[in-house]
Amino acid sequence: MALDQTSAPVGALAGWTLTDWLARWSVERADRPAFSYVDFGSDPEGTTDTLTWSELNRRVRALAVRLRESGARRESRAAILAPQGTGYVVAFLGCFAAGTIGVPLLPPDAPGQSDRLLAVLGDCDAEFVLTTRDILPAVQAFLDRHPAPRPKELIAVDELDLDAADRYTRPVVTGDDVAYLQYTSGSTRVPSGALISHANIVANVEQALEAHNAHADAVGVNWLPLFHDMGLVATVGVPLLLGNESVFMAPFAFVQRPIRWLRLLSRHSPCYGAAPNFAYDHCVRVSTQDRETLDLGGVHWLLNGGEPVKPGTMERFAEIFAPHGLNPRALRPSFGLAEATVMVSTTRAPHVVAFDARLLGAGQVRPVAPDSPRARRLVSVGQPAGQHVRIVDPDRLTELPADRVGEIWAHGPNIAGGYWGDEQRSLATFHARLTDPSPGTPEGRWLRTGDLGFVHDGHLYVTGRIKDLIIVDGENHYPQDIETTVEGVHPAVRRDRVAAFGIADGEEERVVVVAEVVRREVPGEADRAELARRVRRAVVAAHNVRLHDLVLVRPGGIPRTSSGKIQRSACRARYEAGELPLLPPTGEGRTEPPG
Repeated sequence: MALDQTSAPVGALAGWTLTDWLARWSVERADRPAFSYVDFGSDPEGTTDTLTWSELNRRVRALAVRLRESGARRESRAAILAPQGTGYVVAFLGCFAAGTIGVPLLPPDAPGQSDRLLAVLGDCDAEFVLTTRDILPAVQAFLDRHPAPRPKELIAVDELDLDAADRYTRPVVTGDDVAYLQYTSGSTRVPSGALISHANIVANVEQALEAHNAHADAVGVNWLPLFHDMGLVATVGVPLLLGNESVFMAPFAFVQRPIRWLRLLSRHSPCYGAAPNFAYDHCVRVSTQDRETLDLGGVHWLLNGGEPVKPGTMERFAEIFAPHGLNPRALRPSFGLAEATVMVSTTRAPHVVAFDARLLGAGQVRPVAPDSPRARRLVSVGQPAGQHVRIVDPDRLTELPADRVGEIWAHGPNIAGGYWGDEQRSLATFHARLTDPSPGTPEGRWLRTGDLGFVHDGHLYVTGRIKDLIIVDGENHYPQDIETTVEGVHPAVRRDRVAAFGIADGEEERVVVVAEVVRREVPGEADRAELARRVRRAVVAAHNVRLHDLVLVRPGGIPRTSSGKIQRSACRARYEAGELPLLPPTGEGRTEPPG
């Protein structure tokens, strides 16, 4: 099935880079705020560090000169190991200005992410590490403790000689040159670095602006980590093309108190933001008292992507915040991935349809009543954002008609060039070819997303990952469906902290569910046994599947990616190795944090 929406990305075709846009705003809007980081670490009310467009441009150019005079060249990689803040923005754009390859990563003190960081550092073999003065000793200690490649130089981006900016000359950079490596979240495999060119990111930002009919004066208000693809484009890319202020905060500050993000959205009008589904679920728990002072009437759009969009979450968010001015049409479910820079498709208003879950497992699409016992309610992720999408039979490589489930393929100026240092996977993922393509289908390479979905009434729907699919007695089951069922069984099960996967048992596949439990909700062994019985009954009733095993683990016991996605394959590996952190027997070690 074909979905097409294209328009010429003006800046990308003109060969502009993000630093060219920065240079423009540094002249036209020199003293206006560019990036404002709100720090809640030292002050619960937040203190703001702001860089104007001219200040940012000067720091970026000073860093570019430092990199070039230290021997950085076009193929050099500069890893960014810095905390959330204006320094991260300087580091990222400094790589662009120097004409070198940036590698946005997380700081070494991020909980539970040291293995991922080491894997990425080993893969990209960065010659330079960019950080800030406050955590420079921690970065040095991390590199000393672990067998990571040694960089040529560590640079604190907030200790630069700003007079060096006067020596800056723009390097020869084309749109096809690699601007940065966007490492995948690693939800189903070891992280890989997608080669994002200067033209890719400018094209994808322009696609997003057109798709959302972005207000010319909109302020970005975000909290996503800057090493994440959606966080990077929403917090840095979009404001640079709009020439408007970007207000952002740390992810932990949001998780700790989601009202902080909502208050920042209230203070800026018009504004926009982006977050994965779990964030909107987190926001609906804000107290009635905290919500009283909110005015969300200036929110132009809130993108929901990066993980499956749940209709219940979206509807609860709209219902709770509509009395505080939120226009429900501002909620924009979207689909994307790092290999496409970030965005593939999006909406201008929520759209939910119920489909027959059993038929979806067989690859067929049939709408049903929302209250049908076999209903699976799916949120539309809209239409392509300035690119082409096809639904393809993953084995025959032929296009499928509407209302058939297949692999989602994408083609457009935002698609990355491949993976860093992995030609074989690059060819398989980024250079797919359709067999007997339909009229009007562009020639050239296609991105195989690895995601399953379908087109119904002109809308794209995503059903799950191919690698996560569970096959029992010849019937396909999507793990997120089973996980959603388990979450609703008992308040002891933590929301968005359930992993369902299949394990081999001879020639058959068995279903295992691992669930994090709020320990205080399950005080005794009898209650745990009752919880297990209720879960098993619910899964049989909803999916006609008998669980091989149900494992209850401590809060934090399910592995997740740096962006919060459940790592089902890693969870399966820990289950099979007997390494999951099981709940202790009743009465022992009641020290887990509340869920």
